[in-house]
Amino acid sequence: MPVTRQSRLNLHQRRLVKLENILNQLKSADQRFFWLRLTTFFGGWALAVLTAFLLPGTAWIFVLLVSMALFVVVVLYHHKLDIKRRRFEQAVAWFSAQVARMQLDWTKLPQPVEISAGSEHAFAGDLNLLGTRSLLHLVDTCTTSGGHARLRDWLLNPILDAAVIRRRQAVIREMAALPGFRNRLMLASLPDPKSTDRTWEVEKITTWLNTGTPPASFVPTLIGLGLLAVVNVILFVLATLQILPAYWQFSLVIYAGLYLLRYAEFKSLFQEAYTLGKVLAQFRTVLEFLESYPYSRGSQLGEICVLLRVEEKRPSRILRRVAWLISAASLQNNQILTLLVNVLVPWDLFFTYLLNRYKETIRGLLPGWLDTWYEVEALNALANFATLNPEYTYAEIVEPGLTSGESVLAAQGLGHPLIPIQVRVCNDFNLAQKGEVAIITGSNMSGKSTFLRTLGINTVLALAGAPVAAEVFRLQLLRLFTCIQVSDSLSDGFSYFYAEVHRLKQLLDALQINDQPGVLFLIDEIFRGTNNHERRIGSQAYVRALVEANGAGLISTHDLELSKLADENPMILNYNFRDDVVDGRMFFDYRLRPGPSPTTNALKIMALEGLPINPA
Repeated sequence: MPVTRQSRLNLHQRRLVKLENILNQLKSADQRFFWLRLTTFFGGWALAVLTAFLLPGTAWIFVLLVSMALFVVVVLYHHKLDIKRRRFEQAVAWFSAQVARMQLDWTKLPQPVEISAGSEHAFAGDLNLLGTRSLLHLVDTCTTSGGHARLRDWLLNPILDAAVIRRRQAVIREMAALPGFRNRLMLASLPDPKSTDRTWEVEKITTWLNTGTPPASFVPTLIGLGLLAVVNVILFVLATLQILPAYWQFSLVIYAGLYLLRYAEFKSLFQEAYTLGKVLAQFRTVLEFLESYPYSRGSQLGEICVLLRVEEKRPSRILRRVAWLISAASLQNNQILTLLVNVLVPWDLFFTYLLNRYKETIRGLLPGWLDTWYEVEALNALANFATLNPEYTYAEIVEPGLTSGESVLAAQGLGHPLIPIQVRVCNDFNLAQKGEVAIITGSNMSGKSTFLRTLGINTVLALAGAPVAAEVFRLQLLRLFTCIQVSDSLSDGFSYFYAEVHRLKQLLDALQINDQPGVLFLIDEIFRGTNNHERRIGSQAYVRALVEANGAGLISTHDLELSKLADENPMILNYNFRDDVVDGRMFFDYRLRPGPSPTTNALKIMALEGLPINPA
């Protein structure tokens, strides 16, 4: 039975309900453990005090130690429960976002990373690729800044190499067929759900790895505190056995004084090492998963991860020691327990010393590990997009000149991926050869601009290797250039018309470059910023120049006179979108038809809104 969008949506919704039920149970258990910790801690102290009153000698000390040991056990179990609860919180958030992506429910998606492509970019500003409710907002599931950047680069700066695109398509297909791999990778990659940051701060880790060693006084201080800690224990044991008086009290005061005196100097070192060490531990979870996953023979995904499987450089070997240190440092989760431990031994400083010893080893290997993670994470985002849209197809990439008679672009059932499927209207379209210019005419709101954006955004997906919202999509390697949403610039003194002229000149310059692939251009309402007479003269001249250039594309216009150019040149084609008035309301079917538009609707809209339309 073929997988449909609805069946996949139903599956995610069922999983979400089950996960939410388990999470509610874990939250209840977490609350019970909270009260158990309080009872164990204060009950232990109360029992020790009572023992001191009832029994002579130092029996209260042993009662206190046993009580604190019991408290530590409760804390450790609570910590494990807390980890499990957070994992289920992450799973609920992930599957909730999956449902939201399928339903285009933007309010339930994480806010996108703020990115700007710049006003001079060839197409980013016109196709709703960046920002809220954009393609990147929908597709991007990356949790690292490097993963975000790589995915963005694939969309905004495609490599026009058919072999690269086909290889990426193959890896995305492979990953789309591995839901267990993708979900486990995502859940392992997600930051702490309590954190407000959506991305890992890899730059901080790089800075930490490149900083110098601790001050020269650090190691002597650590040795001195360690020796004092040993003296404290020996004197305490001798006092307990009544061999010596309680001299341990004096040595403990000396230890505490020296610790507090020097700890302020090294406190920032510990906090930095501890925080970044936890991130490295998270890296270990992800990298070991990629390292140990049983890739099939000939797996292209396995080839991408081959660096992580080099025996002497495996992350599992290098980061295992770091993970142990992080686990030991988890005492920081409880301030009272931290205070008790550091009273006995200089635990914080010892932990900092050990972590800094691993800088050199990690510094040389981490860049390669991270590069692999970024690549897999960006691919996983596109594979997830493919999984959530099973009706989409992969583009057939055609290299110019290899197949005679092959269309520049051919699409069947082409729709916009950011329009809900319930209201999405799909169309067929074809550009047979370079030099063709399709003139799209039609009334206001009939769908001309949306169709240009539909063609453009699917071209972006195709060149990135992702599936497209179409039944068939064949595309030659083309540079994409758009002039759809031109805006003026008051700060630079640019009027709308000047900004449009500047943009169209950039397109002509791109079309004159013959040693690169041709240009697929999309122009909406050409020269709308000037009067009818000059617009007609300029538009006709510009269209004639496009026919002779290294590219093909579409121009939408209200000017029906422009469609007459098809009579003088067979490379100029006419298409239109129509409208009608049904029960006193404008009706649009958003279907692309051949030929110039037979209707206009400006006066109809004015009349429907009650404006006068009869000439004086």
